[in-house]
Amino acid sequence: MTQQPFRRSRLGAPRLGQRRAPFGLGAPKGPRGVLGAPQVAHPACPTLPKRNCRHPLTDHEANRQLAYCEDSVTERFDRIVPFLKDVAALPRDGQLGERIQDLARDRLGHGFDEALLADSWINGPDLRGLFASATFEALNAAAKQFGRKLEDQKNDALSTSNFFLDCGFHAIDISPCSDGRLKGLMPFILRLQPWSFTYRKAYAGALFDVEEDLRQWSEVELRRFREGVPNRADEGSRYLKIAVYHGSSSDPNHEGCAAHGSDERKAAEAALDRLHAFRQAVENTYCCGASTDILLVGVDTDTDAIRVHVPDADGDISVHRYIDNAYLYRETLNLDRHAAHRAVYDAIREVNETDDWGRSTSGEPHDGMRRLIATLLVNNLSQIDYVTERHQGRYPAESIGHAERYISVGDGFEEVQMRNIAYYAHLHTVEENTNDLDVGIKIFRKLNVSHGLPIPIAIHYRYDGRVPGARERAAGRARQVCNAIRARHSELDDEGMLYFQLSVQDRPSGSEIEEVSQA
Repeated sequence: MTQQPFRRSRLGAPRLGQRRAPFGLGAPKGPRGVLGAPQVAHPACPTLPKRNCRHPLTDHEANRQLAYCEDSVTERFDRIVPFLKDVAALPRDGQLGERIQDLARDRLGHGFDEALLADSWINGPDLRGLFASATFEALNAAAKQFGRKLEDQKNDALSTSNFFLDCGFHAIDISPCSDGRLKGLMPFILRLQPWSFTYRKAYAGALFDVEEDLRQWSEVELRRFREGVPNRADEGSRYLKIAVYHGSSSDPNHEGCAAHGSDERKAAEAALDRLHAFRQAVENTYCCGASTDILLVGVDTDTDAIRVHVPDADGDISVHRYIDNAYLYRETLNLDRHAAHRAVYDAIREVNETDDWGRSTSGEPHDGMRRLIATLLVNNLSQIDYVTERHQGRYPAESIGHAERYISVGDGFEEVQMRNIAYYAHLHTVEENTNDLDVGIKIFRKLNVSHGLPIPIAIHYRYDGRVPGARERAAGRARQVCNAIRARHSELDDEGMLYFQLSVQDRPSGSEIEEVSQA
């Protein structure tokens, strides 16, 4: 059946028979930017670029701290290519290796393994090897920095736990798209503090593994039953599964989700289908008394404004029923703090009362879900201002599309969460999820290989130190996956375009990252 075109209503739900542009940007198109994307009016702050907006609910101190964190991390990566250009200009003589080491310590803050430089005076500097090594050094430094930040946030973990439990959720399982532009989803876009019962696994197109998530659900519920952690199994709380898709307001036909051909509608519908499959799997396996809630969130990766698809009283979701936070920002911009807070809750109530395509006959979601959605919306208002203040409303041209620094394979570095820092492929074997890996390789063929630079791939697995032999098995899996990637993309490997770092880490957040040999 052909779907009719639609446009958002005041709260973002579509009205029958009207058209809408992706993420509500229906302004007339102006001159094209450097990427060829049309320049469109900012959805939240209409006075841009002449004047920034400041929302009454924005947490400016949090924005300042995040800006410092982001700048200190990106600066490490941004130094690498200029350093390599200077290395390429050095005279090739017997002191070349020493000159490279001195330059590296001065520009990058670290030296290199002597083996990487030993024959540079004969063959010239190994620029690809230096690039990969410097990238992994920057990654390891970022992991340590974020690990220290997690340590400092331990006191906040209790309040985060209490908040989720007060909302009626004993676990939060989030599956965003593995696109690097969503890598900062938790600390930046949603501003959710870490909690030991928050699980984050990214997949291409947000097409998460239903069986894997069912296993995770079972583990959480067994622990509640056996240990009463984080609460007892008879307390009536819920397991919340969230899927996060994305689109681009500036160039929706090219800079959206690669896994769905930059079709935002397909991305939303596919993510919702997985959410339904997960909830049905839990009910079919553990009967209808197994309480699960689902939530669908969209992100405009140009502005970081979110779109929350509000469930109804039955927990059902429609791709047509949502709150567009960019629109909500604009509608509440000139209110005082109290009135703006009230307007957020009014929006959640009213979105289920519309007569549009996504209307529900069962009413509002439960109180805990309303509180969670309100928190996500308010938190994201600060992120909209963050992007507005730092980038005049939208990320710069070089960051609108893919600009990841490495491919993260395996369990990922959960401490390092920042926009475009990595493309993430969650897998335990290459065969189980070749799509995620191949999408990442395709992205890096354009980002790196086309410019003569290799693809850095960081393979990382976590283990439970309480389980005998767990570390050795995690290290073995890392080696196995490394060899499988080499075999699958042997052409790139033969050309010297694949570089790997293998590491393992004990399960508690902030644990030391331990590098393992590739042999």
